Amino acid sequence: MEHRKTLGQFILEEQRRVPDATGDFSSLLGDLLTACKKIACAVNKGGLIGVLGSAETENVQGETQKKLDVISNDVMVQSLDWTGHLAAMASEEMDDPLSIPREYPRGKYLLLFDPLDGSSNIDVNLSVGTIFSVLRCPQNVSDPGVEDFLQPGTRQVCAGYAIYGPATMLVLTTGQGVNGFTLDRSIGEFILTHPDMTIPRQTREFAINMSNQRFWEPPVGRYVQECLQGGDGPRGENFNMRWIASMVAEVHRILTRGGIFMYPRDSRDSSRHGKLRLMYEANPMSFIVEQAGGAGTTGRERILSLTPEGLHQRVPVFLGSREEVERITEYHWDFDREQGEQVA
Repeated sequence: MEHRKTLGQFILEEQRRVPDATGDFSSLLGDLLTACKKIACAVNKGGLIGVLGSAETENVQGETQKKLDVISNDVMVQSLDWTGHLAAMASEEMDDPLSIPREYPRGKYLLLFDPLDGSSNIDVNLSVGTIFSVLRCPQNVSDPGVEDFLQPGTRQVCAGYAIYGPATMLVLTTGQGVNGFTLDRSIGEFILTHPDMTIPRQTREFAINMSNQRFWEPPVGRYVQECLQGGDGPRGENFNMRWIASMVAEVHRILTRGGIFMYPRDSRDSSRHGKLRLMYEANPMSFIVEQAGGAGTTGRERILSLTPEGLHQRVPVFLGSREEVERITEYHWDFDREQGEQVA
């Protein structure tokens, strides 16, 4: 039988490349894998164990939670708070950071996570996922607060996601490229199936929620209109459009065959600069995409370079194949320049 590398073996081999590694980070990843396998099991059995539908509660963003949102969040917390590898953790589903209980040792890492991205798809049996980001806890901080989590995405130690679809996969980066692992349920192990994932620089596929078109800024409308005009338009190429309403699923498709994912700011609420959360979604996904050769911006600046202003801060997101992300970013710059000239 062909020997295929497990994620555990992969992590251990990577650890051996670092002479002073203590094994704490490797153990943290192992605990994350266990949590993702538990969530995969709950998602897979959803209708059978009666956990589909609304929990009739709201999260800090005022969004109605699904039962599996709450269950997935509990799984992450209960799988990680006792292990001794974390100093604190923060979730899209919780108002404030969660301190590690006093009876457990505290580690040197901070964890941010979206326990179940795309949960609006649960009841219709479409792909959902878990997104996570690992940061180092600042030195000499024994009880981390919100300000300790507010680090730019460039400081991420690790980012990854699990996608619960026809197969359960985990995609991971520690800043040395991107690798994908598929869960072999017969042995309970993630197996390396997609080594060194890369995103083509060019693409003819875009993902955006067209129902929001009337609220977009002009540069977004310009870009999408050019794509829709196809071979008869200024691009001279035919494009395909996709929209799943699950960031994990959209990014996974881009990693496997290229594309651009767009969730721009719109005019409906001037107090919000976007829909997606910087700390739980935009930063980890941008880290993964950049490590795979793609790019991620807000339309105006690199996402990973942003200095976070709040734990639940929202930002516009454009990420995927580098040439298309650069194109729409240039359209935003052109628009801002024209607006400035008109004011002057």
